[in-house]
Amino acid sequence: MRRARLRVSVLVGLAITVMIAFVGAIAYVVMVQAQETQVARDLRYNTRFGVPDVAPRCAWVFVLKDGVLDEGVLAVPGGFPLRGDLDAVQSSGVAVSRDVSANGTEYMVLTTAGANSTVQAVFDMRYLLADRHHLLLALGIAQAAGLLLAALIGLGVSRRTVGPLAEALARQRQFVTDASHELRTPLARAYLRAQLLSEDLPEDQRDGLDALARSIRGLSDVVDDLLLSARLNRELDGPPVNLVAVAEAAVAGESERAAERRIVLSVEFPSGPLVVSGVETALRRAVDELLANAVRHTPEGGRISVRVAQRDGQVELTVADTGEGFESVEAERLFDRFHHGRGEKRFGLGLALVREIVAGHGGTVRASGHPGRGARFTLRLPPAVESSSRLRERITSACP
Repeated sequence: MRRARLRVSVLVGLAITVMIAFVGAIAYVVMVQAQETQVARDLRYNTRFGVPDVAPRCAWVFVLKDGVLDEGVLAVPGGFPLRGDLDAVQSSGVAVSRDVSANGTEYMVLTTAGANSTVQAVFDMRYLLADRHHLLLALGIAQAAGLLLAALIGLGVSRRTVGPLAEALARQRQFVTDASHELRTPLARAYLRAQLLSEDLPEDQRDGLDALARSIRGLSDVVDDLLLSARLNRELDGPPVNLVAVAEAAVAGESERAAERRIVLSVEFPSGPLVVSGVETALRRAVDELLANAVRHTPEGGRISVRVAQRDGQVELTVADTGEGFESVEAERLFDRFHHGRGEKRFGLGLALVREIVAGHGGTVRASGHPGRGARFTLRLPPAVESSSRLRERITSACP
């Protein structure tokens, strides 16, 4: 929930910052447009009525008449007048307007042809540029102040909006945890009672009771999944976990069921450990589910391969089968809670819990497949900070 509060605060801050920046940009554009319009108006006026010896402040007027250039008595900035523009306008009669950078500032220059002379008006933009700089400085200060204010507002909003949601979610998780704990014991007793009763019945009367025991076992698995899901966000920080050992245990757990269905299990593991950080029981549950899912959907005589390797800086576990596969459009929906695939009934959290576990550990899980050509599930997790060699030393030292 801290991340959610921070996210709300950042979003509010960004919204207010963008709004201030947008208003500031409009103000700046309007100011620049107004300044340039006013200067252009002054230049046109000076070319019509101005004289070299009497010009407004920050402006100069030059007159070229009969080949003689009149610069007046006012001090003229270096580089002016622009004699090339005067000659060009005198010969063509077409007015020329340009911006000139000189003497550490900007000038706007307008050269026009009169009745019997050519006039050039120059305006120094230094004070107008200073006004623009001051506006940008003020906008920057307003932006910083707005960002700080937005952060405070966002923090307050997040506390009022996310706080109650966090409390409700915490109560919900606590309820799921408590309910799961309370249900596990009676379910275990019911499962044990069903097994014991099944042993006392004749062989031809056991089928119904065995089905009941399997249903109770499935319900117990759902309760375990709910309990694990409720604990995920609170227990993800843990010691380094050797994903190779987790995969080996999962393969060993499914070997008997695979052998009963004549499914070939092939493995490809590295010689040393590949270490990730997290909760070992949660990771075991995720890998067990991937492998159990492959066994469920692979027909007799099929093949399942399990591979663990390090690729592109990530620890990667792949479970591939030669089973019934699925449509490519269903690849993402497979990880939805209580997903019902086409032509099958699937209850419980299943692959949805796998994605929740993997995402909680900072990893990803993806599915790919084609109908009748099998499926492939790829789980990728970031490696732990602790090196594999160090873990290998620790495992070796723990052996008798």
